[in-house]
Amino acid sequence: MAAAESEKDQFDDEDGEDDTPLEKRKKIFSKELRCMMYGFGDDRNPYTESVDILEDLVIEFLTEMTKKAMEVGRTGRISVEDIIFLIRKDPKKYSRVKELLTMNEELRKARKAFDEIKYATTK
Repeated sequence: MAAAESEKDQFDDEDGEDDTPLEKRKKIFSKELRCMMYGFGDDRNPYTESVDILEDLVIEFLTEMTKKAMEVGRTGRISVEDIIFLIRKDPKKYSRVKELLTMNEELRKARKAFDEIKYATTK
């Protein structure tokens, strides 16, 4: 009996995460994942089980990245630099993050220029 208990303890989550069954857990990314799966060649209506598994993987990835980012940077805060530091050795992720950050900056500048033009024409 003691061996079974130690084996159970070995596989218990150390973080205290709750093991809510899939059917009772709130679906956070289901709609987006369904669209992404269709965009990558899956059926228009993929199996719910496939979406659930993919959602579990996404949530696990985000949780782990968040925990690691909390350890890397200033305690209790996550910055963009922390995420970049964590993915620096993965060329695909790194280039995608750089691309998205560049696009975000370009959009910010365009909005600012648009607002300035709009403000100048109303005077």
